[in-house]
Amino acid sequence: MTQKNIEELVNNILSTIEREREREIMSRRYGLFDRKETLEQIGELLGITRERVRQLEKSVISRLRTNAEAGELPGLGEFEQQLVSSLKETGNVARVSNLSNSLTGQNSTKIEQSRLAFIAELCPELIVVSDNDHYYQAIAIADVHDEKKIQKHVSGIIDAIKKIGEPTSIEDVTKKVSHDNPKHIEALSTTSKHLATLNGKWGLIKWPTVNPKNIRDKIYVILQQHGKHMHFNEIAEAIKDSDFKRKDVTTQAIHNELIKDKRFVLIGRGIYALKEWGYKKGTVADIITEVLESAGEPLHRDEIVKRVLKSRYVKETTILLNLQGKEQFQRVAKATYSLAK
Repeated sequence: MTQKNIEELVNNILSTIEREREREIMSRRYGLFDRKETLEQIGELLGITRERVRQLEKSVISRLRTNAEAGELPGLGEFEQQLVSSLKETGNVARVSNLSNSLTGQNSTKIEQSRLAFIAELCPELIVVSDNDHYYQAIAIADVHDEKKIQKHVSGIIDAIKKIGEPTSIEDVTKKVSHDNPKHIEALSTTSKHLATLNGKWGLIKWPTVNPKNIRDKIYVILQQHGKHMHFNEIAEAIKDSDFKRKDVTTQAIHNELIKDKRFVLIGRGIYALKEWGYKKGTVADIITEVLESAGEPLHRDEIVKRVLKSRYVKETTILLNLQGKEQFQRVAKATYSLAK
């Protein structure tokens, strides 16, 4: 299927509308060739009231649906079966943008998505979920879903994710809502504006781990995903190779944000880790001090090095130079050190 096929079908459907004014209303209301327009905008253009535009739109849609049920819209029946087949593969419901992309194998424009939604509005076997503050525009198989049923299912998914309390796999969400089809639950989740997914994990849209909005959040996600410390150059490259919507960040911007955010700890030359992994800010001398204070007794230099390396990614010689060169440490026996009194 191509976008050209879809455009041809739209034109064929419009050609069955006898009056030019009504064709104009449908084209503008559904955004079939340009952006969608309001009742007021169309009324002002055509010199009629807002209410009259609404009445004409409703009347035309009703006639087109009647014609569709009677098989009098050429090409619609075949196209409807293709939509139904695609929807069955994605869980019987799909966000319009996702369905449009999968049907044609390419990223679709807003106008192309509007055409698909318009066609679906006329198909007897399908329903269209309207775009609003809570839901993306979606298409579903009428025998399986209605709008209220979709909203009920999605509310249950959101509640389940809230109870889990952290980004989780769609399989875990499926178990939580006592369902047996992860593909169906994922399809429903894509229709909600309160949910987001990243790297196979689902969560609330306000969670930066699934919906990073700024550079700091993206750094956090990269480090968490990597599972261990990284140089800021590596972080910059990882962001460029990621699935984030915006990846055009400079290495300098990455470094600046790492310095500012308390979630990140410098543990080596240009190397950062997450504070939540147990790392603390401070110089190598600060870490040696903490190690000796925690021990409560003198330690051999090898043991000091071993413990410091658990929280700092530095060369062994750097630790030894601090031990030997800082006044707060004193040697009390061969290669054994304590805090100076």
